[in-house]
Amino acid sequence: MKKRMLAVALSASMVVSMGVVTLPVHAEEGEPYKAALLLNGTLGDKSFFDSANSGLEALKEELGEDKFTFKVEQMGATSADESKWEPTLYDYCDDGSYDVIIVGTWQMLEALTNAANDYPDQKFIYFDEAFDFSAGGEENVYNVMYKQNEVSYLVGAAAAMMTTSEELDKVDPSNKIIGFLGGMENSVIKDFLVGYIQGAKDIDEEIQVALAYVGNFYDSAAGKDMALTQYQNGVDVGYNVAGSAGLGQIEAAADAGRYAFGVDSDQAALLPDYAANIPSSALKNVGNSLIRAIKADMEGNLEYGVLEYLGFAEGGVELVEDAHYEEILPEDIRTKVAELKEQIVNGELTVPTTLGENAISEDDFNALVDSVKVQ
Repeated sequence: MKKRMLAVALSASMVVSMGVVTLPVHAEEGEPYKAALLLNGTLGDKSFFDSANSGLEALKEELGEDKFTFKVEQMGATSADESKWEPTLYDYCDDGSYDVIIVGTWQMLEALTNAANDYPDQKFIYFDEAFDFSAGGEENVYNVMYKQNEVSYLVGAAAAMMTTSEELDKVDPSNKIIGFLGGMENSVIKDFLVGYIQGAKDIDEEIQVALAYVGNFYDSAAGKDMALTQYQNGVDVGYNVAGSAGLGQIEAAADAGRYAFGVDSDQAALLPDYAANIPSSALKNVGNSLIRAIKADMEGNLEYGVLEYLGFAEGGVELVEDAHYEEILPEDIRTKVAELKEQIVNGELTVPTTLGENAISEDDFNALVDSVKVQ
């Protein structure tokens, strides 16, 4: 396995001797388009990484293995695994047989930045964190992010209505406390949170939000402990945005006889034993976005060197509104949620965000969080 230093030296020598680095990244005629999905985590999270993998599986089924194939590499999510993330990425770049290498999350940003510079002819898809294109030269990276603030706004609105509903058997309508469990306090998780809080406040200005961060995205036991504390202190509707760690909140909701909204995948469908406690899930359609990008790349239409944000209008996010959702949530709540979604899609309602050019200031973000602190 080549270390990064060796890869850099090789790249530099090729530039000097040939003037350009050439890597075989395009499928030969008659050969399938080949992708590599490198996960800084593992499959089985019933959430974010499973969504990415499912999208590629669906694309392979749609197109057939003669036209599209992929390999998934599970690199692990613990602190002990971090040291192998960048070397693994470089191994795949060195392989040279992949039309595109796919990585995601803020934790892979530095490794991808290095690889994109060292392998200018290798194409990359980067999801769920902003790539810094300001330095130039990274025209081999397509960057996609999601408007999780939009779908979280609907979750917050629904949670605020649920917590005082007389029709739901798992809430105490006498209080106005809802919960949020994040994996780590980073820009994307804060975007979930700002939408959630604003959606709840727009329903009820007196709403309170109990907030906790696990500190990682894999420790479901810690997530469960934190969520149980929230439920014991009056929360009756929670929202988990913590990857595998967030599964702990769903277990806690079942133990406490409360509710927890799922995230990234349809967790009520994936966790049938807990479905009665999961009204719906906020989907970040990672799989759909990868299908969209790869199809465009296969047609020669994917624009590299740019960042795209996908929201409701582009199919980048979604709230699961199926028969299960209709069974759990009263009609008046569902009707209001549908109205709010339509207002977001048609531009009548703009949800605050912590990302991009329209991001609210850090002071405004902190003021919003402080305004819903549990008293």
